[in-house]
Amino acid sequence: MPVMSPVPRRAEIVLPARSRAAAFVLQGVPIVGFAFLTWAGAKISLPLPFTPVPGTLQTLAVLLAGAFLGARGGAASQAFYLGLGIAGLPVFALPGGGPGYFLGPTGGYLLGFVAAAGVTGAVLSRTGRMGVVGAFLAFLSGSAALYVCGLFWLTIYMGGDLGAAVRGGLLPFVLFDLAKVVIATGLQAGRSRLSPRS
Repeated sequence: MPVMSPVPRRAEIVLPARSRAAAFVLQGVPIVGFAFLTWAGAKISLPLPFTPVPGTLQTLAVLLAGAFLGARGGAASQAFYLGLGIAGLPVFALPGGGPGYFLGPTGGYLLGFVAAAGVTGAVLSRTGRMGVVGAFLAFLSGSAALYVCGLFWLTIYMGGDLGAAVRGGLLPFVLFDLAKVVIATGLQAGRSRLSPRS
């Protein structure tokens, strides 16, 4: 005669569902948090008279999202940030919002946020054991991915003039973005000391 398995009690059914909900919250809160950090970074903006692309602190939040949340989580945080802008919220550095905003000069850089966070997290997962050097390389790789995306679209926006795109969207920001890479590296190094598993 087969032995009937005991009927699971109600607590045994509810707890896994609660665990899944808790895991979802624990994963979702940092993603939303970094999206809002990127929003805050957009509002710390420095317009430059010789380029349509303003200088902002957004990329620091983008790079840290990739480092702190990993490739998938970092990319998700930036995708969520872009979704807020597509919905019409004033989350971008320049005035405006909605899908049409991406046709402006910064559209490529914004899409590059997703790539930059993803690349940073992916590279750091491989170079993290190298310490400060590995973190620096990861953040530098993320910045490079951002520039590739940004300059690609800016070149199109400027009528196919790659030289003008480089002069307007790369050269004015190299030192500024290198400083953000150094800051991000320092923050990652401090985080690693506090939590070696990170």
